[in-house]
Amino acid sequence: MTHVIAQGTFDILHPGHVHYLRDAKAFGDRLTVIVARRENVTHKEPPILPNRQRRDMVSALDPVDDARVGHPDDIFAPIEEMEPDVIALGHDQHHDETAIEEELARRGVECTVRRAGPRDPEYEGELLSTGRIIDRILEERG
Repeated sequence: MTHVIAQGTFDILHPGHVHYLRDAKAFGDRLTVIVARRENVTHKEPPILPNRQRRDMVSALDPVDDARVGHPDDIFAPIEEMEPDVIALGHDQHHDETAIEEELARRGVECTVRRAGPRDPEYEGELLSTGRIIDRILEERG
C-alpha cells in the first residue's frame, strides 16, 4: 500500500483544494492530510478558520483517509512518525522540493516528493484561491 501525505493551510475550502487532494490521492492508495497550524503559517496571512475546523472540513472530503493538525514545533515530525511513500505538494505551494527531499534524507525518511498538477478554472469567475475568495467577499460585501 502506497501512503501519501499532503499538507496545506486549507482555509476556506475551494475547488483548487479538492483538485490538489484528488491528485495527491492518485499518487497512492492512502491519503493523510496534515493541516498547518495557524501559528505556523508565516508565508501568507494566517488562516481565518481555527485549526480543528479546517482539519474537520478536509477530513470530510472523499479523497482523504485521515486528516490531522500539524505538529506545533516541527513540520517534519508527523512525516517521520508516519513514514509515507510520497509527499504530495500543491502545484502552487511555495515549498522547494529539493529542500524537502534533503531534509527528509537528513532525518532518514525515504519517500518521493511529487507536485500535483494545476487546475484551470472550469468557468468564468471560478475562484481557486482562498485569498481571491476573501478579496471578492471584501469587494462585494466589505
